Amino acid sequence: MSNAHQQSNLPNAPTCIQSIISASTSASSQPTRTAFSQFSLLGRTALVTGARRGLGLEYALVLAEAGAVVYCMDVEEQAGEEWEGVRKWVEGLGELGEEFGGAAGRSNEKGEEGKRPRKGRMEYVCGDIRDKAGVENIVERIVEVEGGIDVCVANAAIMGSAPCLEYEEGEMRKIIDTNVMGTLFTAQAVGKQMERLGIRGSIILMASLAGSVACKGIENMAYSICKAAVIQMARSMASELGSKGIRVNSVSPSYTMTAMVKAAVDAYPALRDMVANNPLQRIAMPEELRGVMLWLASDAGSFMTGRE
Repeated sequence: MSNAHQQSNLPNAPTCIQSIISASTSASSQPTRTAFSQFSLLGRTALVTGARRGLGLEYALVLAEAGAVVYCMDVEEQAGEEWEGVRKWVEGLGELGEEFGGAAGRSNEKGEEGKRPRKGRMEYVCGDIRDKAGVENIVERIVEVEGGIDVCVANAAIMGSAPCLEYEEGEMRKIIDTNVMGTLFTAQAVGKQMERLGIRGSIILMASLAGSVACKGIENMAYSICKAAVIQMARSMASELGSKGIRVNSVSPSYTMTAMVKAAVDAYPALRDMVANNPLQRIAMPEELRGVMLWLASDAGSFMTGRE
């Protein structure tokens, strides 16, 4: 293979710098910020599971603030007061300015054109991630209404606690069915639609620090096993789906101050020692995960896949 042929397959120079240099030669051009538009989700649709409250609701909020239509899926039939309060907050936000770029809308499955406001919104759907057919039906309905799906945050999971030698089979299977199989079913359902529609989307699988290290003094073997599986699931899916333009990453938060973690800290004093040993010597706050979530979901993370 000649050097000339090899060079033809290489990407062009960085587009932002290239466009700035080109524009500078025109007297009529005006400088335009592009940093904000990289993080924009205007015109895009997302699914976040386990998003009725807690971290899932925090993730849904930041995606909606960035302009996405976010479908929040959870097992409870009613969204609840906390979720409804966040939805109303998003509804009351003003439209995003032109510096955020983004398309205003696209055709749905029926070919109906829909022009969206330049802002996000939140919808609630009831579903169980352990029900493969049910998850697929929900995603298909979302695509039928919105015309596609661009972002998936597979966040729903459950905890469990027992000494490793005493875990009951039924409890172990319940945790695995939810945290591993449910995560897989969610990613599969969204990934299939992305592939079918040619959408270069982003799938984000929520893992945990517990998937990479043993948490001494805490009896969470089942949860740790599941999160380790999720980390490898993201790598494997990224390897297979990269050629289709679909990115898959996992995120492993450390202990973050949700109601569930607060209860765990109260139950296991060893957690306090673990927190004291991290560099910042404190537990993360939910809003501190917003940045990484938006980065991975948006074009700002367009070359990030298969990472944890």
